[in-house]
Amino acid sequence: MPSLWMNILRWIGLLCAAAALTVATQVGGVVLLLAAASNGWLTRRVEGRYQRWAAKLGYFSMLYLLASLLIVPLVTRPLGRVPLPIWGAHHVQPLRLFSCLLNRHYVRTELRDITYAVGDAMAHRYPGSTIQYLDAGFPFLDGFPLLPHLSHDDGKKLDLAFAYTDPRTGEVQNGSPSWLGYGVCEGPLSGEQDQPAVCAASGHWQYGMLAKCIPFTRRAQYAFDPERTRAMVDFFATKEAIGKIFIEPHLQERLDLSSPKVRYHGCQAVRHDDHVHVVTPETVVKPGSGWTLLALIQPEAQQA
Repeated sequence: MPSLWMNILRWIGLLCAAAALTVATQVGGVVLLLAAASNGWLTRRVEGRYQRWAAKLGYFSMLYLLASLLIVPLVTRPLGRVPLPIWGAHHVQPLRLFSCLLNRHYVRTELRDITYAVGDAMAHRYPGSTIQYLDAGFPFLDGFPLLPHLSHDDGKKLDLAFAYTDPRTGEVQNGSPSWLGYGVCEGPLSGEQDQPAVCAASGHWQYGMLAKCIPFTRRAQYAFDPERTRAMVDFFATKEAIGKIFIEPHLQERLDLSSPKVRYHGCQAVRHDDHVHVVTPETVVKPGSGWTLLALIQPEAQQA
């Protein structure tokens, strides 16, 4: 009986881990189940409990990387979704590599091509400049949420990091003051519209949550570059296939962004003074274009 209960617990643990990996990476749960079903030869050949665990973990990691880097991109291409470049192409690269390792870098082909065009235009105007992307979408299934975003579910949305310079030299500096890419905000200056305060006062506590959780220890190493950030937004806005661009109202005013595509996203989302959110057309924007998992319990707000 003890062995029966242990087997049951192992299966429960395996299914829970597969569910968690599916939520986090979409394909990781399937890979874990395949690895568990095919790793019996490791149990027979590897001696020692901890050595077996290490061997099984390495086997799963190998299968996961094989699937994520080689198989999934080939399967999704005919379906209209493609990965953004991992190592950089057309002056576009991920801000953090873990976005790609978690399969959060898939977009529709049209949005990828637009991003490439903007990357090339930025590099031509500002040599050394690179567009750094944050979260996009998963490779499969419209409607499959990219938590904690609930609107990044169809390959038609993309978050982009702001542009920064080295505060000591004024030169172009790729990177971000946030280890996550989100949360270190360019807040309202004196006299600018303070939408975060308005949303907090109306009970939308999640609106500025990330700014309270992400450390600002790297802030002094980066200076916000309003000129290049404005240029990036303007380049995207000129593309006919771009439907909406979300950014915080005080930055829209400060950067003099006049395109009607630049809009406010509402208090039900989170602050957008740490990144830019672009949306291609024919997309129904759900409540909260940004990090909205916690916003589900918030009152509905007027959609932009």
